[in-house]
Amino acid sequence: MKILVTGSSGHLGEALMRMLRERGADVVGVDILPSVFTDHVGSIADRAFLARCMADVEAVLHTATLHKPHVATHSRQDFIDTNITGTLNLLEEGAARQVRAFVFTSTTSVFGDALIPPPGQPAAWITEDVVPAPKNIYGVTKAAAEDLCQLFHRNHGLPCIVLRTSRFFPEPDDSKAAREAFDDTNLKVVEYLYRRVDIEDAVSAHLLAIERVGDIGFGKYIISATTPFQSSDLVALRDHVPDVVRRYVDYAEVFASRVWRMPERLDRVYVNARARRDLGWQPKHDFASLIERLRRGDDPVSSLARQIGIKGYHGKAYADGLFPVE
Repeated sequence: MKILVTGSSGHLGEALMRMLRERGADVVGVDILPSVFTDHVGSIADRAFLARCMADVEAVLHTATLHKPHVATHSRQDFIDTNITGTLNLLEEGAARQVRAFVFTSTTSVFGDALIPPPGQPAAWITEDVVPAPKNIYGVTKAAAEDLCQLFHRNHGLPCIVLRTSRFFPEPDDSKAAREAFDDTNLKVVEYLYRRVDIEDAVSAHLLAIERVGDIGFGKYIISATTPFQSSDLVALRDHVPDVVRRYVDYAEVFASRVWRMPERLDRVYVNARARRDLGWQPKHDFASLIERLRRGDDPVSSLARQIGIKGYHGKAYADGLFPVE
């Protein structure tokens, strides 16, 4: 089966290309930027270019996108061109060729305002049943692209799975306040409790989606590390996070040795139960496994994440952080 990977010069696209090449798969990479993992350089908004790239393709892994850090540097039309028109082009080409699998990489950012409960309310328990409320052009265009995927499944029978991935990038946080408040690794390790996934696990979810989409037909899934929390913890998570975490994981000694700290409050928890059930996904990396690796003196992230490293999203630095946001 020939597989097309869009965004093959990016974090997830490169990770997929690495894994598929290692497995000996027939895979072709497409990106607007050249790299050793990109076979065709061009824009997914260019329908004629995509048509040439899609020759004999039977499965599409569509990771190419403009991201949240581009909101302050790209126009809204740029987001529409890449995230909506580019996805539409791929869906139309895929439907015309009757591809066997179409996997769209979306984002938990589509939930937007639903991720932050009002003051005094419990933390948000984010499952696929939560109604998205995008708060910027990034979220809007990703949500619209999800709807296009569902439309092509319904009207053209295209087998399609949407994976709403949480954070997997290794770059410093785009929030200046977060960067100033926490050591970078400290912050990322904590995020495995509620809103981060190792890129190795993100890759495994995408490859399982190709295998399972024929039986599923269409589905949307949250791809994030398995949280130790229960819905009964949501009230306490708004003000007493360290106490809640200690019920599940003995992290204190590891944190103290590094002069790390646990935040006092969390606003949301991503729940991956449906992906584990329907896709048979078994993520390897969670907060407890990271604490154990740190206790042994090992690197908390996967070797795949280390191989890919930091890519950045812009070709220059900014006065207020690496990632300007609107």
